[in-house]
Amino acid sequence: MYSEEEYLMLSGIQHFAFCRRQWAMIHIEQQWSENERTTAGELMHRKAHEEGSFEKRGNLLIVRGLRIASHELGLSGQCDVVEFYRDEMGVELFGYEGKWKPVPVEYKRGAPKENNADELQLCAQAICLEEMFQIQIPEGYLYYGENRRRSQVEFTEALRNEARNTAREMHDLFQKGYTPKVKPAKKCKACSLENLCLPNLQKKMDVREYIRQNIRAGE
Repeated sequence: MYSEEEYLMLSGIQHFAFCRRQWAMIHIEQQWSENERTTAGELMHRKAHEEGSFEKRGNLLIVRGLRIASHELGLSGQCDVVEFYRDEMGVELFGYEGKWKPVPVEYKRGAPKENNADELQLCAQAICLEEMFQIQIPEGYLYYGENRRRSQVEFTEALRNEARNTAREMHDLFQKGYTPKVKPAKKCKACSLENLCLPNLQKKMDVREYIRQNIRAGE
């Protein structure tokens, strides 16, 4: 269990799964750089959030920008959208009759990824909601702007354990203040921090090798 003072940003779990170095540069070193992808993603999330917005459509209640947190994960943040469906196995909500079942929905600018970074972020949101509402949430949805479709995500025990382990690793690196070394890969081209990280430069030569070569040159 973590205290509120130890909470990390829940959205960082997606950065961490994509690249631990990227996460550390953003969340430990406080570095950031925009590119076309991040700007488009920010605009989509800004529209999805509309913090505190409630919309009721019959047996469906749509809540945008709901703030969430988990003592177990030590994470806090916001859900893009939480859809509450009227369900006798759900929870009571102040100001609304009956019981409601929460389902998190996360909005993404692009298309489904090769890794499961988005699924981990959504699962972490579900764990937060489960802790807050004391209810089991079996699935959620990822909405991708590129194909304008929803993908259902089942919160399996394996995915939940991976989300918990990822959160622990994030806290471990944050407490150490450690930024992992670069591991150049194809995905670096899609990273907004490429010009700050300089993966190709660091791949070619580290500091010790640079010193060795200059010592030899002077002999």
